[in-house]
Amino acid sequence: MAKQNPKILSFVAWLTGVIVSLAVGFAMIGGTLSLPTWLGGDTVAMLAGWIVVLTTALGVVLAILKK
Repeated sequence: MAKQNPKILSFVAWLTGVIVSLAVGFAMIGGTLSLPTWLGGDTVAMLAGWIVVLTTALGVVLAILKK
């Protein structure tokens, strides 16, 4: 079995998390994913989507600056 570089695996896992976070955030903003009305409905989902997108973008910027 070939040796695997832990840095590469860590980067792939991090990148996957960023892509999934952005996909979920934009789906909530666009209305594809929503919340039940008893949890606030579309308005709360859109707000949560923006929070996810902005904090993900901030995390990416901070990770790049850290390197």
